[in-house]
Amino acid sequence: MSRIRQTPEACPAFPSAVTTLAYDFVNGHAIPEHFHPEDQLVYACRGVMTVRTSEAAWIVPAQRAVWIPARIPHSIVMSGAVSMRTIYFRARLVRRLPRTCCVVNVSPVLQELILHACTYPRLNLRSKIQARLIAVIVDQLGMVRAIPLQLPSPADPRAVRVAEALQRDPSEQCSLDAVCKQAGASKRTIERLFQVETHLSLGKWRQQLRLMRSLQLLAAGEKITHAALETGYSTPSAFIAMFRKTLGTTPGRYFATHATTNR
Repeated sequence: MSRIRQTPEACPAFPSAVTTLAYDFVNGHAIPEHFHPEDQLVYACRGVMTVRTSEAAWIVPAQRAVWIPARIPHSIVMSGAVSMRTIYFRARLVRRLPRTCCVVNVSPVLQELILHACTYPRLNLRSKIQARLIAVIVDQLGMVRAIPLQLPSPADPRAVRVAEALQRDPSEQCSLDAVCKQAGASKRTIERLFQVETHLSLGKWRQQLRLMRSLQLLAAGEKITHAALETGYSTPSAFIAMFRKTLGTTPGRYFATHATTNR
């Protein structure tokens, strides 16, 4: 039976040039698919957010943010207790960021600017003080660096079946040849499809899937050993090495550093 896709909710426009919202969510809370007429920067003070669109999924760890351009339908799921700070910008007010979603590093300066801006429910360009704050935030956003915490979605039905099989159990040790065969294509064909449609090799795509799943597990309070085994790593040391290579620190230090941030 085919699954009927619900129409995403269209949120009304905000009256101000910049609007801010601050929310705290419990582990597992889900925001259904919706879209805004504004561009938005969604910053994680604490916890991990998973943002999904029809094109891809993005993992947003603490001290990072996801940029979501106007009118892109998206949903958000929380892993661990999440403190979210969102800034909505009137469309095209921020011109240097792409018109596609991306996860970005947030510098200490930008972090403080986001937290300060969120003390104002609305920011108006007619106020000199608020206009200067907006200008500084926009300037800082022009210097942010995107980070590879995206899992693109393939489109070809055969590649989709492979992606779904891997997502059902990231710890599965079945060979990629066997997974591809079960999906009705050779590994060579699936490799070509993934490279063309996601710009990642099949092996790299699975590695990215495992990293993203591990972040969700660790944010929800699971131990490093459990996260390693649940994402297909034979030893915690192999998992820690992958984590350090991608995020620049060990899982223990990463989550210890950000566990107390909640403003």
